[in-house]
Amino acid sequence: MEIYQPSEDSFLMYRTIKEELKNIRTKDIKFLEIGVGSGINLFAALNSGIKKENIIGTDINEKAVNLCKGMGFNCIKSDLFKKVKGKFDLIVFNPPYLPLDKREPLESRISTSAGLKGNEIIIKFLNQAKKHLKKNGKIFLIVSSLSKKIDFEKLGYLKRILNSEKFFFEEIFVLELKLKNNNTISS
Repeated sequence: MEIYQPSEDSFLMYRTIKEELKNIRTKDIKFLEIGVGSGINLFAALNSGIKKENIIGTDINEKAVNLCKGMGFNCIKSDLFKKVKGKFDLIVFNPPYLPLDKREPLESRISTSAGLKGNEIIIKFLNQAKKHLKKNGKIFLIVSSLSKKIDFEKLGYLKRILNSEKFFFEEIFVLELKLKNNNTISS
């Protein structure tokens, strides 16, 4: 399995992390990225001033994990949160978000397809993330206009659009999600 190379969605998340983290008063936050790929967003966190020891990454792809470890990041092989311990102030996920296209080669589907509707992996992630999000913690999540809509409120989250980018065939969004039952704080 090849490492997911940065694309439009990766760069949109990178810019969003840099913009949002510059307003956070304390750089001592605990940061987790699910699905690190090339590690671009681990660098966004590091370049924003978060201590390297507070940055953790996971990926289902062992090559991606080894690449990020080689760059000095704490990274583990895990399917979503399966091997993750602890709670985090910020969890970042640029998931596979496209509906299944059987014409796509099996090798690349793991990086792009999120199930028949394009939202199944995201829903699984959101259900698991609740156990790993600190009180007042945030999730930055990429979603696509091509995926079936998700009822975030029904899943227990408040959402806000942080950033978006239109392409000729879709629009991608970076959402900020917070647990509904937590008090909100400003960045």
